[in-house]
Formats: sequence, C-alpha cells, structure tokens
Amino acid sequence: MPHASSYPPIDIPNVDLWSLVFDSHGRYGHFPKTKEIMTDAETGRTYSWADLHSGSVEFGQGLQAVWQWKKGDVLAMYTPNSIDTAIITLGAIWAGGIVSPANPLYTADELAFQLRDSGAKALVTQTAFLDTAVNAASKAGIPTDRIILIGDGRDPTGRFRHFSAIRPDFSGGRQYEKPAVDPERDLVFLVYSSGTTGLPKGVCLTHRNLAANTAQAEYLEGCHWQSTGGIDGKGDKLLGVLPFFHIYGLMCVMLMSIVKGVQVIVMARFDLEKALQAIQDYRISIVYIPPPVVLALGKLPAVDKYDLTSLRILHSGAAPLTRELTEAVWNRLKVPVKQGFGLSETSPVTHSQQLHEWAMFMGSIGKLVPNMEAKIVNEAGEEVGDDEAGELWLKGPNVFVGYLNSPERTAEAFSADGYFKTGDICRRDAKGNYYVVDRLKELIKYKGFPVPPAELEGILVSHPDITDACVIGVQDHAQATEVPLAFVVLRPGVAGTPEKGGELAAWLAERVAPHKRLRGGVRFVDVIPKSASGKILRRLVRDQMAREERSGGVKL
Repeated sequence: MPHASSYPPIDIPNVDLWSLVFDSHGRYGHFPKTKEIMTDAETGRTYSWADLHSGSVEFGQGLQAVWQWKKGDVLAMYTPNSIDTAIITLGAIWAGGIVSPANPLYTADELAFQLRDSGAKALVTQTAFLDTAVNAASKAGIPTDRIILIGDGRDPTGRFRHFSAIRPDFSGGRQYEKPAVDPERDLVFLVYSSGTTGLPKGVCLTHRNLAANTAQAEYLEGCHWQSTGGIDGKGDKLLGVLPFFHIYGLMCVMLMSIVKGVQVIVMARFDLEKALQAIQDYRISIVYIPPPVVLALGKLPAVDKYDLTSLRILHSGAAPLTRELTEAVWNRLKVPVKQGFGLSETSPVTHSQQLHEWAMFMGSIGKLVPNMEAKIVNEAGEEVGDDEAGELWLKGPNVFVGYLNSPERTAEAFSADGYFKTGDICRRDAKGNYYVVDRLKELIKYKGFPVPPAELEGILVSHPDITDACVIGVQDHAQATEVPLAFVVLRPGVAGTPEKGGELAAWLAERVAPHKRLRGGVRFVDVIPKSASGKILRRLVRDQMAREERSGGVKL
C-alpha cells in the first residue's frame, strides 16, 4: 500500500501564487509591512515587504502598458541573484505571465534553446550578461527592445532599458487589471530540468503546485514548529546564497521569505569568505545550502576567522549529504544540519527533516511533507518493504502537470495510477524516514547543478578526433560532489596522451556552461559498451571503472 505523509492533511488555498504570497501577511505573517525582506549583501540596498508588493504591481502594470502583456506570456530570466528578482518574478505573475528562469552560466546556444522552447516573449538580464543574452535572443527571435536589465548596472549606450522604466501609463484614465487565473490549470513557472537522454525538458508548474508547496513548507517551517526548527519571521535572518534561477532557491528562499516576513541577505553568487562575512555582520541564523558548502563549513580554515555564533540551523538539499559531513559541521560549529529532498517536478519540496530528528536519523532526507503519498517500487513496479531499496514514486498537489510540448515524456514520467516516477533509488524505515540510496536516472549533479551526460556526449562526438564517447559522474571527495568524467574513443592514428585529454576537455569547456566541464578528466578507451539497440550502458562503464580502481587502474 502507498505510504501517506505522517503529518495531518492541510488546507491548500485555491488562489494564484501572487495572491497567496502577498495574502501571507494576513494568512501567515505577524510582521510590519515595513519589515525589510530583501537586502543586497554587498551594497545594502533593500526592499521592505511593502516595497515588494507595490513594486511587483507596478512592474506587472508596466508589462501590460509597454508590451501589452497577456495572460500566459513567458518572461525568461537570465541573471544571477538580485534583490530585484522578486519584483520581476511576482510582477510578471501579477500580469498573468509565466516565469522561466535560466542558469546565468548558460552559453548563448543553451539559453537560446530555452527561449525558443518556452516561447519567451521577453528576457531579463544584467549588464555583465548582455552579450550572451543579446546573442541568444537573436537566435530565438526576441527583439532587442524586449531585453531589460535588473540590478544596479545601467546600459551606457541606452539601448537596453532598466526594469524600472517599464511603468504603467495612467493618462487618459487607463486602468490595469490582474487577470483571472485558474490555479489548477494555469502555469506560473516553466523551469527546465536536464534529462539524460536529450535536451532539457520544460517542467510545467501551476499556481496550485506552488501554492501547495508554499503551504506545505509553511506548515513544516512555521512558527508553531519553532521548537523543531521552524523559521521565525520576528528574529531569523536567511542568507540568500542559493540561486534563484533554481527551484530550490526560488521557492525555499525567495518566496518563503516574503511569506514568513524573514529578511534575506542576498548574494549574487557564492563566495565562501563573503558568505562568512555576511553571516557575521548581519547575524544570520538560517542558511539553505548544498553539500559542498557544508563541506566548506566543516573543514576549510577560513571558517575560524569569523563569528558564526548566530547560526541556528543549516538546511542541506540539492544532493545527498553524508553523515561524515553532518558530523564535521556539528563538531566544529555546534550547528545542526538537517536535510530535505525535492525535484523541479515537485515544486520542489517533498521531504524534510525536523530539527529534533536530525541527529537521530542522520543521513535521512526526512519524512513526506503533508498531503503527499509515496511508493517505493522494484523494477517490476511492485512495492517493496521497509528498509528495502527501490525507485521512489510520488503523488500530491505539488507534483507538476507535465513536460512542455512533450506528451510522450510526460506519459513516461507517470505510473498508470498517477504517481510521478522520480528516478531516485530510496529506502524508507519503519518510522517513515526516507534515505536516498542512488539515482536511477543517470543525471550527474555537480554541486547541485544538473549535468546531462547525453548532452556532453553529443558535443564530444562532434569533435573530428572523437568517434565515440560516454560521460559518467564520479565522486570528487575533496569537493563533496560529483564531477563529469568522459570516456573517449579516438579516431585511428590519434594518440590518447594526457595532453590530448587536456585539449579535449578545454575544447568542450568553450561550448558548455562551467558546471558541465569535464572536471573528472578524459580517459581513452577502445570501445564504449552499448546495448543491442545502441544505448550506452553507463552502468557497465561505472561498474567496470569501480573494479579497475580497486585493482589499481582503469581500463575498459
């Protein structure tokens, strides 16, 4: 039988996300509207809750006035973290739009694919990213006057407007209205999830999906859970180091901070020393981070130079966290590290540890959030017992409605009885705690960022000296993350030297985002194992590599 959440069911508000977020002041919040919510860690520029509310309405009205924005139009975001991101995101949602965030490390071709696939009508970026943004927009058919800027920078040429110039025009008595939204059907976010067998997929998330996950997260992190690690809008401060272009940072940090009235000190990108300085200066109490940052806090010498006594809780997500890293941080800082779990397709949070359980069930991702059900099944789709490993299947109001323009992929992602097949191998203990064992899917995660091996293989085999390639993820224990490693078959007459490996890795690095580089290196082999249908058998490659490493060398 499917296992339901051990928490009682909660009410899911039947409203659009903008209304839920700003209705939170009455629904969840007990804080003044003048409370500072978004603060730039470097400049100190800040927005209060009231600023975010009025700013998002004004920007949404500006979209309608300047671009005749319509319900369902897609606004793409290509930017590192900024306190302006919240206004842009929620303003587009006010105007009935769909927001599609993209990794600011994408190349022009990678960004152009997302722009075309999503049908984006406009693009938001920052001055430092204009060259790539303009190139990608041109490839996708987006005119330059639909590219706007956020952040403190301005275009010195005057060609590209700052978002603050997208304003409503009330002359002639013009009125602007927030479009009616069907929370269950209308999309609010279109995030892209890299697959292992092709190009990234557009994950369609509805207003109800996000409203559900907001309510689920608020229940677990609410003030009434303060004794078990909840967020207190009256005293807690968050470090906004998770990228807002990723559903983890977008939901758990940016949106939830407005809902709970918690000040977020926003960093454009992660830098250890700057993060430590911000924790010390702003007396930050809660940080959402991936495992590599947990590693840094537990082991790097720089940590000792700063006063981190304000830290109350660390939340780790985006990739499994080892017991050793959890213990290292506790032994050094006496700060508990609790884990959670989620996916782009689940808006994202599906599991979360409570603070009083982190030490008892170290290594667990916690229990199912309210209103969810789960199965753990074997290869035949049959449920397994407690402490047996199998694929995790999930059902709940936060589960996405499908992949954009891809009914085949959508059908493959769900079981006949409506469960989303996560592709993650998990086990559940008798108390309802879940543990991630492995990934059925072959997606590599470098510091939480997805790296699709098929994409890298496709680029590698386009090199004139390469006849075949296979990419797998290998664990880099020094960084506490997976890194991509390529196995390459060279054309006859080309020598597989270390210099050649470095040359190929550098060649690929020029064609992909930094997190997709071959940090695991390049190894030369005579043949890539494949099935009768021609599919690369990566599991055989990984298993063979493990055997060869145990015997002192790698040879396929």
